[in-house]
Amino acid sequence: MTSDQFNTLPLPQSMLATLTQLGYQRMTPIQAQALPPILAGQDLIAQSPTGSGKTAAFGIGLLTPLNPRFFGCQALVLSPTRELAGQITDELRKLARGMGNIKIVTLSGGVPFGPQAASLEQGAHVIVGTPGRVQDHLKRGTLNLEKLNCLVLDEADRMLDMGFVDAIREIIQQTPSRRQTLLFSATYPESLEQLTGEFQRNPAQVRIEQSGPENPIEQRFYEILPEQRFAAVLRLLAANRPQPCIAFCHTRQQCQELADYLNKEGISAQALHGDMEQRERDQVLALFANQSCSVLTATDVAARGIDIAGVAAVINVELAADPAAHVHRIGRSGRAGQPGLALSLVAPRELKRLRPIEEAYGELNWQDIERLPERPDRPLIAPMRTLAVAGGRKDKLRPGDLLGALTGEAGLSGDAIGKISISDYQALVAIRRDQAKLALQPLEEGKIKGRRFKVRLI
Repeated sequence: MTSDQFNTLPLPQSMLATLTQLGYQRMTPIQAQALPPILAGQDLIAQSPTGSGKTAAFGIGLLTPLNPRFFGCQALVLSPTRELAGQITDELRKLARGMGNIKIVTLSGGVPFGPQAASLEQGAHVIVGTPGRVQDHLKRGTLNLEKLNCLVLDEADRMLDMGFVDAIREIIQQTPSRRQTLLFSATYPESLEQLTGEFQRNPAQVRIEQSGPENPIEQRFYEILPEQRFAAVLRLLAANRPQPCIAFCHTRQQCQELADYLNKEGISAQALHGDMEQRERDQVLALFANQSCSVLTATDVAARGIDIAGVAAVINVELAADPAAHVHRIGRSGRAGQPGLALSLVAPRELKRLRPIEEAYGELNWQDIERLPERPDRPLIAPMRTLAVAGGRKDKLRPGDLLGALTGEAGLSGDAIGKISISDYQALVAIRRDQAKLALQPLEEGKIKGRRFKVRLI
């Protein structure tokens, strides 16, 4: 029987200490099965649903053998979306905190090419990126993979669906043949099997089944008319008051219109879609993750790019076009063994999309939307607000610096301060809503790490 204790693995004490600090008490099934072959240097094919702990599995595996003294790209992680690439980077930085000066760089589209090239010129141990942008850097000579030891393809099936197969092949051609290749995928279609045969050597295979009773997701279905859609979302929020909640929309326009509609109804909502600049998308995700936003309205492009713990419910504003997309949507709720809730609105023309869902899950739980209250009896306002500080990693700002300024100059108690996220040029700090305005002025007028920074309340 495989042990689920991290200390049974050949990991350095620094990594074991970091895992303890991060609250990793025992391995998830994917970590317990995947880490032994990864740490032994084998190639791997891992079929695992999202939310099963695979990022930590490959993260621990690729970080452990790194040589901190060599500032060349030793590990490359390819992911399908910018959002997912950013989240992987954040997770790897947490896992690497006990290793000293490990530099991890994100390469994705939607942001200027120049600063990325400048970061690469200074050297990086680990690259996390989308195939298109990594390919661009290779073509322009700003990225060199000659010393690569480990290649990770995360959400490989999704990358194939998005048409990245040629880009992936070109990237692999510029890596050493004697590298370790780790492939993680929710499904394993024949097209992916053919691709792995081209670039993996006798891979170990691990398969973790889709979440079962340990991670239950209650599904409820409501038949509506198309013109009732937004009012029906309001009814679902009034009846369940889930915080935070993701409402998946079919189009970018529907996504933005629903967010505007909910805000007018006294519900803290933010939209996430492809018409937004990357800076805006990053900020919206940060607000959602730090509880400054109650409802995130998102298009399907974000369905596999959001990995945020504690999502209370998912609302399918319009039923997904295929069953795989439905699975990925509802999988945002019920993470890490917690129960989830998925509420689906179904117009008459969408009824035919239900057949494969019914085949997968059995008899569907239909409920009457008219039995739910028309609107919330009180506003559904997020418990936190976010302070944006015009300084980040490039200014040597760390979470401890901000925490010290808030509990010192601003006089806040530690329990009033939530998640702190720092990017290159900005820091976002979640503050309990009733304390946010009180914190703004002292932080504006005071100093952080001996310097004054512009501060605003989002």
